[in-house]
Amino acid sequence: MRNHLHHLCAVSIIAITPGIALAQAGGHGQGDIVVTAAPLGQKADETTTPVVTLTGEELIHRRAATLGETLAGQPGINFENFGGGASRPVIRGQSSPRVQVLSDSANVQDASAISPDHNVTGEPLLLRGIEVLRGPATLLYGSGAIGGAVNLLDEKVPTYVPEGGITGAAEGRLGTGDDERSLVGGATVGVGPLALRVEGVHRRSDDYRVPRAFGEDRVHGSYNDTSTFSVGGSWIGPDGYLGVAYTRQRNEYGVPGHNHDYESCHPHGIGLHCGSHGEEEEHDHDHDHEHDHEEEVPFVKLRSNRFDIRSDYNNPVPALEKVRFRLSFTDYAHDEIEDGEAENTFLNKAHDLRVELTHAPLGGLRGTFGIQQSGSRFQAISGGVTHTLNTDSSNTAIFLLETYSLGNVRLEAAARQEWQTVKSLITRYPSIKHKPFSASAAAIWSMGSDYSLALSLAHTERAPSVQELYAYGLHLATNTYEIGIVSGNSRLAEKVSQGVEKANSVNLTLRKTAGPTTFTIGAYHQDFDNYIYAQTLDQFEDFRLIRYAGAEATFTGIDGEVRHAFNDQFALSVFGDYVRAKLKNGGGDLPRIPAGRLGARGDAHVGPFTADAEYYHVFEQDRIAAFETRTPGYDMVNATLAYRLELGDKRSAELFVRGTNLTNELAYNHSSFIKTFSPLRGRNFVFGLRGAF
Repeated sequence: MRNHLHHLCAVSIIAITPGIALAQAGGHGQGDIVVTAAPLGQKADETTTPVVTLTGEELIHRRAATLGETLAGQPGINFENFGGGASRPVIRGQSSPRVQVLSDSANVQDASAISPDHNVTGEPLLLRGIEVLRGPATLLYGSGAIGGAVNLLDEKVPTYVPEGGITGAAEGRLGTGDDERSLVGGATVGVGPLALRVEGVHRRSDDYRVPRAFGEDRVHGSYNDTSTFSVGGSWIGPDGYLGVAYTRQRNEYGVPGHNHDYESCHPHGIGLHCGSHGEEEEHDHDHDHEHDHEEEVPFVKLRSNRFDIRSDYNNPVPALEKVRFRLSFTDYAHDEIEDGEAENTFLNKAHDLRVELTHAPLGGLRGTFGIQQSGSRFQAISGGVTHTLNTDSSNTAIFLLETYSLGNVRLEAAARQEWQTVKSLITRYPSIKHKPFSASAAAIWSMGSDYSLALSLAHTERAPSVQELYAYGLHLATNTYEIGIVSGNSRLAEKVSQGVEKANSVNLTLRKTAGPTTFTIGAYHQDFDNYIYAQTLDQFEDFRLIRYAGAEATFTGIDGEVRHAFNDQFALSVFGDYVRAKLKNGGGDLPRIPAGRLGARGDAHVGPFTADAEYYHVFEQDRIAAFETRTPGYDMVNATLAYRLELGDKRSAELFVRGTNLTNELAYNHSSFIKTFSPLRGRNFVFGLRGAF
């Protein structure tokens, strides 16, 4: 078995020159960037809650092998890492299944919501941008976005005919911390009203290096090999386009922290028993983390085939300004292989249909209404035995967003009604139906040309996920034994059908968008009823018994960034975030909540050279749930230097180097299930050479 890869930070919303995807402009001062995930095409500085936006060169330099690492480091955004092959974004303390990942507004249909060791299938190296929405704006994308929505913007379905008939880019990357070797490229060719797009990525990387204070110089099983290929074509007219694309992804990555010493562990009531019934096992919480290199680390072999049909059309009839159509079909599978055999297999055949209709102004109202329908047949096989997660799921929703302007104040209201059915394919388990409803109201006040203040209120509801409902049994990847809400107790079905997760939230956003000093600061409070979380009931060494349960909880936090441009060439930013998440009525803290951060970043542009350097401190996380351990704080220093050469006729070349964790700090991620087995990567340099035409 081979070894593999890495990366760090960043995110973006991009409205860039066609064909130079990932290329231009600095990553700040993005108020004019249109947020495509906002149905009315609002600009980033016009949304009622903060939208994370990085563009151009900053995205190129910071892109990583996984989505979570690519997004990490921005205010309010963390990630839960699982070695070098899988990581999911954490937004304001919340992760999957409360963070919805979208592909140009359509659901990304994989198995990442089931477990943190399952990677999100979106390929960061092929993205032209990423939009991260927080707060009530996300409710239009369903109950899975109650904590946030991450919209991946790609170019696989062309939306323009390139000038001169062809445009594209190619890039090679080498990494020192994990011996990364990556090639990425894409081109769009136009003939008359037709455009054809071809793009692909090939990446290989070994186990990544960590400081020797960890006890070893690499995280065993943190490698990542990926190959992704897309081909798409569109008919493009003066008022819109209609296009289709096919994407094929193959991925193999290691799963660190796997421990077979716990295979005999099982529950006795709410207690955990490990070993045979004739043995006496003490609950020794002090465990020496020794890693056996003689034992082969399990790995995931992932296969995904996806078809996308997309269309945007302006002014089809006098009553409609725009129609957006998204339809996707996904055939996903991955095997968890150990000792040459597939111990677990996950299959997901899914579709997603979304239609948005933006109506013409009506009595001062501007708005969008639409419908979304998705379905999934999810199957899991463990050791040749059908798993409790085998389900047929269906979700149908209608949604509406309306805005109205009163002088310097814009009012906004939105609502979404869903009908969800989860049918178990295991006859002894019940099918569950839910009808979550969400609504929000907001006002944004433009205080002159520079400042704005936005207040939003929302009531959001989320139906339990398949994992939360039906999980039952050993999960060695996370060293847990899991018990779902209804697995093993079908009498709870009627109660669960009424037990949606509910949250009432308030968001306050203050912005300054013009002048040498700009800032965005967001404060929020969420009050949850029936917050469903993995409650630890008992623990033996590093193995835990968890049960999905509902409780009352609150999330309160603040995040933001202040930037001052000293001149056209140099700027300095200060950024940070903090979230406090706890159970109500003295129930303690919620598990795996990221610690607060505070940092500074400087960026410079001098002729063909660009450079940036950042430092941030992650504070100790000592507000911990039962059976958790505190996570020490750490300092992180990153820097980038790039040289760009203009070759004329829209051609350019760029050479860059990005260094991360330059002080080689031993750092642990509190949000990770396997933080003690998989610290963050050590010092790493990524060298890149990119050409665009």
